[in-house]
Amino acid sequence: MKLSPETIDKIAHLARLEVQEVEKQGLLDDMNKILTFMDKLNEVDTSGVEPLIYMNDEINVLREDEINQEISRAMALKNAPKEDGKFFRVAKVINKP
Repeated sequence: MKLSPETIDKIAHLARLEVQEVEKQGLLDDMNKILTFMDKLNEVDTSGVEPLIYMNDEINVLREDEINQEISRAMALKNAPKEDGKFFRVAKVINKP
């Protein structure tokens, strides 16, 4: 399968990309190389190969969640740039009409 300059224009339009004329030939060459490589991969006999889902056979190798020490409100506010004793104070970001 070979791509044409019109296909590049269509792909650029769908991707909302602005492609200059001088870039089109380079893109066309690169995309044709990718498609040629994909055709080469399709030649490989994979009839006896199971689909690969994970790279290894390990199942759930993540650590268990553990409850750690809690910090008090005073400790949480200790390094706050601004606070009012109960809450962090931040700059207003929403203006009401």
